[in-house]
Amino acid sequence: MPQERQNSFDGRKAASDPPPGLAPAPSGGRQIQSVNRALTILEVMAAEQDELTLSELAERAELNPSTCHHLIATLVARGYLVNLGRSRGYAVGQKISQLNTLAERETDPAELLKDDIRALSDRLGHGVQMGVLSETSLLTKLRFAPGKDKLREPDEVAKMTALHATATGKAILAWIPDTELVRIISANGLTRYTDQTIVTLSGLVEELRSVRRRGFSVDNEELQTGVVCIGAALREVGGAVVASISTTVAAQKATEEYRAHLSKTMITAAHEFSNRLRKYRR
Repeated sequence: MPQERQNSFDGRKAASDPPPGLAPAPSGGRQIQSVNRALTILEVMAAEQDELTLSELAERAELNPSTCHHLIATLVARGYLVNLGRSRGYAVGQKISQLNTLAERETDPAELLKDDIRALSDRLGHGVQMGVLSETSLLTKLRFAPGKDKLREPDEVAKMTALHATATGKAILAWIPDTELVRIISANGLTRYTDQTIVTLSGLVEELRSVRRRGFSVDNEELQTGVVCIGAALREVGGAVVASISTTVAAQKATEEYRAHLSKTMITAAHEFSNRLRKYRR
């Protein structure tokens, strides 16, 4: 093949070609060309989210079919792609899912903040938990309680649909769009757990307005008689609420003065934890 045709096919000019095996990096450094091309193939597959034949992959990755074939063979051997047969081509392999799971774990607020939340629990002398919203359910991702804390926590299964009656749940609900709030309440209802539970939508909306105004949420024996919780929202880059934290205390200890102390502590902790999440996720 004449040199001019080869350059046209590869989409590069000979004068601008890097040394063999290297390609210019966007930052001005150097990259290994074969690695760069392999990653391009994976990015093409990820964007497609469907199987692609060799010719389709080569065209979209702007690679010579022979070069593309050798790179794909290596990716298949390492488990990053899977060969579905000549007629169907290739699809993303299990190894990509494993890396994705690892990446999610490394940026999971529960993983990033577990030591901080444990330390907060030890400092307060009370249980501290972190919850997240998963679809329409409240999931407790972390809970730490010092050995001297004998307070019995409410059942975790019950808490999943009790966002309206928990401090972690209210701290999240207070900042979501109204349409999302209605969807969650429609799915879970407003079950009464104690005489203190808010069981009307108008009452909950007013309570969430108070949460936004104060900067913290309160479960005032609404899920379990004798148990008070105070919580606050955690935010990531851009201000989106990604989780919430709360501390649990026996109602007889929850004087107005002590509640004020706990609320200030939780607001401060939530602010510090949010800043840490923003730093980790930059």
